[in-house]
Order: sequence, then structure tokens, then C-alpha cells
Amino acid sequence: MGAGKESWAAGDAYEAYMGRWSRRVARAFVEWLGAKPAAHWLDVGCGTGALTSAICQLCRPASVVACDPSEPFVKDARGRIVDPRVSFAVTGAHDLPTREGGFDAVVSGLVLNFVPDPARAVASMRGRLRAGGCVAAYVWDYAGRMEFLRCFWEEAVALDPGAAELDEGRRFPLCRPEALASLFRAAGLSHVETRALESSTCFEDFGDYWEPFLGGTGPAPTYAASLEPSRREALRQRLQQRIRPEADGQIHLVARAWAVRGFSS
Repeated sequence: MGAGKESWAAGDAYEAYMGRWSRRVARAFVEWLGAKPAAHWLDVGCGTGALTSAICQLCRPASVVACDPSEPFVKDARGRIVDPRVSFAVTGAHDLPTREGGFDAVVSGLVLNFVPDPARAVASMRGRLRAGGCVAAYVWDYAGRMEFLRCFWEEAVALDPGAAELDEGRRFPLCRPEALASLFRAAGLSHVETRALESSTCFEDFGDYWEPFLGGTGPAPTYAASLEPSRREALRQRLQQRIRPEADGQIHLVARAWAVRGFSS
């Protein structure tokens, strides 16, 4: 299995693996943006709807167009978000929906590192803005304080050095504040700034930590699914030895994302 061959087909599996944490960081991101009410939004790579939900709950939008190239994800998001202000489209970052007069805000959550050409994607997002509108995005801090993934990959590589090429911390140098700021400035956006967004990831027990890695959706679960059962069990044992619960049995780790925003002239 080569780098970048992860599966993104199952909405329910994604929710268990990453969606529950995505929803927390989406709210922190929207609060940081401080958008005015009655704005028109475009959510690029909406997945199962974490960011769209946060926009609807916190921003009183006039409209939200949410798009994703994964039809199963869009179907899942439609089922979760029943709101007349929201419409959905199955399309990718390089063929984005348009709106007469442009969107007030074009946003993207946990997506830019997965698109084939991030510079082209950000340019496309900027092209959908009204004058003075905002483009903003966030990505996980894979190489730093995305702790539940860092534990997984460090133990996976200890057992299988070839797994290093699949580690998002290595694959995605874009997921750093300096790289994100440079990407936005290169797209012609002004007043670019970045922000760290941190939230806790609390697992009820080790099973709650480990079982989502068996769902087959996302880079780490795709890797876990590729292993022979004995090798997968060896990885599970290493992780269980490493990750110690609190006195109440819960596991508390930190998830950090890097956010970036810029404005059209």
C-alpha cells in the first residue's frame, strides 16, 4: 500500500475515528473567525458536516453551500444536517460551486493537505469570494500535538519502518503555520494570520481509542486494515502498553489544529 491510498468511503467510520474530534475543532475555528450574521458561506470538503454544523449553530448564516467529492460523505452530512439554509454538492476543490456576487466566506476544514494541488485549491476558493471576503482553513497538527495519531504512528513505525511513509506528520509538511501562511499569501490573499486551535480528546477506555482504527476510513485505519492479524495485534499491544488511562479508566490526550485566514482585496 503506497502513501496517499487511504480510503474515505464510510461516513459512520469517519465519525468514530475523527468526526467526533472534528466537531470540537470546527466550533473553535468558527468562533475564531468571528463572522457577521447573514453571511453566505461555502464549505469546501465538508465531509460528514462538522464545519457546516458549527456555522449553522454559531453564525446565523443566510446560506451555506457544502461540497465534498465523496458521495457517501455528502449523503451522511445530508442526513445529519436538516436546515433550509444548507445545500449540498458532490464536487471537489477544483470545481467549486459559484454564487452570483460571490460568497462572504469560503472555508475548509481538515482538507487542504489531502487535495492534489493545494495552491490551485486555495486560488479556486479565493475566486469564489466577493470583494473583501474571507478564505479560511484548518488542518490537524499531524507532526506535533495530534497526540492520539502521534502515538499510533510512532508505535507502527517501531514495528514496521515502512509505515513512516504513511505517517501524516511526514506526508503533510503543509500542516504547519508557516507553510499555511505562505500558501495563502501566494494565492493573493491579504492580512493573512494563523492560529493554534487545541481541544481535548477523551476516550472512555483503551477500546474507545483502538476500535476506530479498525474502521478502514482515513490514513491510519487504512494502514491498520492492511496488516495481517498478528501484526495488527502486535500494534494494539504496543499501544495499550504505551497509553495509560487515568484513575477513572479514561484516556486524555490533546488534539491541535493549525488555522489560517486571509482576505480578498
